[in-house]
Formats: sequence, structure tokens, C-alpha cells
Amino acid sequence: MEMKERLKIPRQPMPEQEAKVRARNFEEVPLGYTPETAKLEALRCIQCKTPACVEGCPVEIDIPGFIALVAEGDFIGAAKKIKETNALPAVCGRVCPQESQCEILCVRGKKAEPVAVGRLERFVADYERAQGAVSIPKIAASTGKKIAIVGSGPAGLAVAGDLIKLGHDVTIFEALHKTGGVLVYGIPEFRLPKSIVEAEVDYLKKMGVKVATSHVIGKIATVDELFEEGFDAIFLGTGAGAPSFMNIPGENLNGVYSANEYLTRSNLMKAYRFPEYDTPIVRGKNVAVVGGGNVAMDAARTAMRLGADNVYLVYRRSRQEMPARIEEVHHAEEEGIQLNLLTTPIKYIGDEKGWVKAMECLRMELGEPDASGRRRPVPVEGSEFIWDVDTVVVAIGSGANPLVQETTPGLATNKWNNIVADEETGQTSREGVFAGGDIVTGAATVILAMGAGRKAAKAMHEYVMSK
Repeated sequence: MEMKERLKIPRQPMPEQEAKVRARNFEEVPLGYTPETAKLEALRCIQCKTPACVEGCPVEIDIPGFIALVAEGDFIGAAKKIKETNALPAVCGRVCPQESQCEILCVRGKKAEPVAVGRLERFVADYERAQGAVSIPKIAASTGKKIAIVGSGPAGLAVAGDLIKLGHDVTIFEALHKTGGVLVYGIPEFRLPKSIVEAEVDYLKKMGVKVATSHVIGKIATVDELFEEGFDAIFLGTGAGAPSFMNIPGENLNGVYSANEYLTRSNLMKAYRFPEYDTPIVRGKNVAVVGGGNVAMDAARTAMRLGADNVYLVYRRSRQEMPARIEEVHHAEEEGIQLNLLTTPIKYIGDEKGWVKAMECLRMELGEPDASGRRRPVPVEGSEFIWDVDTVVVAIGSGANPLVQETTPGLATNKWNNIVADEETGQTSREGVFAGGDIVTGAATVILAMGAGRKAAKAMHEYVMSK
């Protein structure tokens, strides 16, 4: 097809479940491209000589390379091309904020809409899996070096994928009974089906990665004991799983959840399929979710699917400052989530049995920008009001689990108890100990954690080979 014609092709929409239907089920919302749609979208890529999109990708996928293969109809080849640098394409194609990374730098986006990189990545990964064509890449000869990875979230999985290919003996230690970290306990089924996470982890196992679940490092063994067991280097990817609260009156009432607990019950422990799975969860009728990020959107959309009549998203800034992905906010509103902006809770009110029945809120207005560059919310005097709710989910961020830090002498941490690690190598203050992902940066995105994991893997390889 001539370039002139290719420039006329509009960005191909992704078919998705109708809002009213999906708001009451846990099935995936977007339905994916067909092969024909994928080829058409791939033809929109003009194959720039110096592709800026690659610079925007934390794991440095050869984006024009894989898209050219999609345009030719070589979908399996495209999947293999992505897997050269990304072990989890079906996950990244679904949950990466492409709009603020690779797609924002796409040249096509200057005069029209950018190429749908994420949708194409998802398509080829799903196609490869559906065809049963997942093949194991070439593994280098054994180096005799043993690597321990603490945590099986995106950072840990990225490290494992890179180091196993280089011939090292890799073992992942996961505290929970399922692998995937935030991918299984945090992100709901309707955004990321757990079968997909399982398939991506199985791929790593087939490559030779060993996985030990229900292994809490810091309790079952310390970092020092792992060295004593013969590991040559250790990667800490324990994430940011400790919930944060606002420290306001009434937070201890029944029916007030942290987003971590609420989502873990539903996602990892399948509470949405109760009583088939024996995990109870409060099914509120008037649910307030406090926060404005992706986790808040996930919690709000989960509450709606669990049968709520009203779900209110309560956020202290305006829509413009919301950290959630535009697509997530759009999907939430379509599903009936009510946004209550420039509002903050100051107190939860309980009934005589100790259950939350209302919350007292304040209206806010935006003042000068703060350290995050967003305008600081300032309370409006005398604007207090009471709101009837029977469930509250607090989704205002999460912090570091302190277990590994407390049991590893000499491991430097910052004031938030995150591990201090070199940005380019992941090296910590302890020799042979590397770290990356949310335990270093605080809660961030899946792909940034994977990018940190890849950098650490490179440095760990150099470290063990030089010993």
C-alpha cells in the first residue's frame, strides 16, 4: 500500500463489551483486535528512521520491527520480536500506560492519532498463545551461577526472564500462594484476566525458572541465609503492598477497607465468585472509593460489579490532576461510577454496631502547585457535608512492606522505608543485593518496574560473571 493511502487510515477502535452489560460481570472489557484490524492498524506505522516510540518504552521493545511483521501478517514473528526484550507482552499490552510512554512520542500523533502500539502488542501475544505457538527462546549454556529473586511481581519476572536466557540458575521466592504479585492481587480480572498472568509465568517456568510460592523471605529465610545457601546474587522486588490511610476518625469502623485488602480479596482470593470460593467480601449498596489513581478506578469498578447501587469516586483534586489512565476514567464513567471531584473525607461515622453508615466531607479548591507539579487542594471553609455510605475503600497509595529491610543488616533505606538502589543498575548498599520496582520507587507502573528489572538483570549478570 502506498504511503499516501496509509496516512489516510484512521486509528482502529478496539471492540469492547457494552457498558451496561460489563458493569455487572468480571469478564474482560476490551475484546481485542481481529487479524484484519491488526494488519490495518499496523499499516498506519510509517517506520520512522529514528523511532522515538522505542525511547519511550522502558523495556526497549523494537516497536517498528514488530509492527512491520504484523502488517505482513507474520503475527508469530511479531510476538517473538517483542519477547526479545519483554517477557510479558500479553500483560503489558493490557495494563501499560502506552498513551504516556511510546504512543505519546509517535510521529503519527502529531497530525492524527498515534499508532495503537499497546493494542497491537496485546493482539500478537494473544494470537501466539491461542495458536499454541509459544516457543522457548535459545538458553545459553549453564554459567553455574545461582540467582535468587524475592517477589514475583513485574520487576522480579522481568529479571527472571532476562537472567534465565543468559544461562543462570534462577529461583523466584514468592510470599503469596500465587505468582504475579500486583498482577494477581491488585489488577482486577476485567482488566487483566488471571489466566493470562498464569500463561506468562508458565512461559518463564518452561524456560527453566524455578518458583517457590508461600515463601516469605524475612521469615522463612533472610537475605543473608540465601547467600549461605549458595546464591551468588539476590534481587529484591517486594513491591509496595502495605496500605496507606488518611488517619482520620472512624477508619477502624467495619466496612472501611484499604484498596489492597478489598482488591486482594476479590482478585487473588476470588471473593467475587463467593460461595464457590470461600472468601467473603462486603457487597455495599452505596460505596465510596477515596482516591484518583488506577487503583481507585479498579476498586470502584469492582464495587459496581459486586452489585452496588451507587459507587462514588471521591477525589480531592480536579479531573485534570487525576493520575488514573484516561481510558480507565472513561470506562468507569461509562459503567456508572459517579466522580465527586474537589472533595475529601474528614471523618467516618458508624452505627451502634460499629459499621460505617456515613462520611463527613469537605469541598476543596485548587491553590498553588505542590512538589508533584499538580495544584495543591485547599479546603473551602464551612463546606462540610454528610454523605450516607455503607462501604468505603481507601485507595490513596501504598507503601513498602518492611520485612526484608528489617531482616537485612546494612541495607540502606529512605524515609519511606523504600530500598535505596542505583537507578541504572539496581545495586543496593549491600554487595550482591540488587532491587527494583515499587520497593525502590514507591507505587508506580508495571512497565516501569519491568524496566528497572531489566537494568538490574544486566548489572547482576556482569556482577556474577566477574566474581
